[in-house]
Amino acid sequence: MPDTDVRRERARPLSPEERRDRLVDVTLNLLREHGRAVTTRQIAEAAGVAEGTIFRVVESKEELVELAITRAFEPGALMDRVLEIDPDQPLEARLLTLTSILQQRFRATFELMKKVGMVRPADHVHDSPEAVAVRERMQALLEAVVGADAARLSVPARDLVHRLRLLTFAGSHPHISDGVILTPDEIVFTLLHGLLRPEGRTEGRPEKGRDA
Repeated sequence: MPDTDVRRERARPLSPEERRDRLVDVTLNLLREHGRAVTTRQIAEAAGVAEGTIFRVVESKEELVELAITRAFEPGALMDRVLEIDPDQPLEARLLTLTSILQQRFRATFELMKKVGMVRPADHVHDSPEAVAVRERMQALLEAVVGADAARLSVPARDLVHRLRLLTFAGSHPHISDGVILTPDEIVFTLLHGLLRPEGRTEGRPEKGRDA
């Protein structure tokens, strides 16, 4: 491609939708650091735009902040990462990867909620028809990680996934877990093998991790 074409492509102005998405993403990153104290000047500088540009996209900083918080609960990137799990790995390895992905998501969400002073997500995050459809899609993706190994389980794959998410959620929250965060190995080991040592088995649970 000629240099002039490259420069023209780089100089292509963003559409209003692209500019809005860019500002929402930048705001979300800044919220993780500054909470609601983030200023429109900081947002504009990070986005590489004039401060007045923000108010051509939204009516107020508060609106932009709420859009960014809503973006944080969208599972798009999470779904992409789940889809990347290698289906040819053994079940335990697949569940370890899945648990790591979920734990990273949960902990990032907990930190954001703490920064912005949220106790729980807004109702529309869970109750809207779109949110319900997304949850069903996510559930299907998680069950697909179990795949044909569902035949080895004593419960349906849906139950295993439910328990995995519950244990990961509780074990990743610093208050629910009393500050002792469970590692993915501990979560998967507990789910698949339990903690009562069968007669004749010498190996126990993984070494207890400490992750503040």
